[in-house]
Amino acid sequence: MSILDDYFGVAGKIVVVTGGSKGMGEFIAEAFVEAGAKVYICSRSESACAETVAKLSPKGFCAAIPADLATEAGRRKLAAELATRAPKIDVLINNAGAIWAAPLADYPEKGWDKCYDLNTKGIFFLVQALTPLIEKAASRENPARIINIGSIAGFHVPRHETYAYASSKAALHHLSRHLAYHLASRHITVNVVAPGMFPSQMLKATLEKLGEEKVVERVPLKRLTNGVDMAGACLYLASRAASYVTGAVLPVDGGTATTL
Repeated sequence: MSILDDYFGVAGKIVVVTGGSKGMGEFIAEAFVEAGAKVYICSRSESACAETVAKLSPKGFCAAIPADLATEAGRRKLAAELATRAPKIDVLINNAGAIWAAPLADYPEKGWDKCYDLNTKGIFFLVQALTPLIEKAASRENPARIINIGSIAGFHVPRHETYAYASSKAALHHLSRHLAYHLASRHITVNVVAPGMFPSQMLKATLEKLGEEKVVERVPLKRLTNGVDMAGACLYLASRAASYVTGAVLPVDGGTATTL
């Protein structure tokens, strides 16, 4: 075994990626599949899940469990199915998320609930439901991992009126540190990867309106966050190299969070 495989390899690990059927989640899932992990993806759309499994399965093991993780029923479904398919979970990557933008005077309660139900509340209760399976993969020298996908919107005030999204991500960052403290004794690490502007559906309208050059104007490294950036950060946090890292919030944003 090479030192790279020893330090950074994830082959053989059982990995769950929520929101794994498209965008950022698909990039992350693909990287783990190609690295030899056994990957389960989850999203609301059965058809999107099926398409991603068909795309990734030739590269390694990839299966899907469609579920709406903003609901208690959806979380129970995912936990129950994983319990029958997997003896343990080495890595849980909570990537599924929602956004809502509206002026203060018009901001609807349903937009607030949509963001918090998935971005914060949903993650907490999914962790609660899956902790028994995660703990089965945990040891003192090689902890099990929970990686939550946050946002640079949790570091600074966004220009757009995404009140619920930004505050739910800030809450997730703090919740992750809280979980990290209490799960450490069970040999489970909890960390956050906080991406900058990623060319997903969430950013599509802004990119179309302003153009990429204008959007990245305030980014020190002058580009958008890409799939390699996110997958690489998650692979690191899932590897032996990060076995002593917990409670960290890692900005993957080209320097935006620390300069604005």
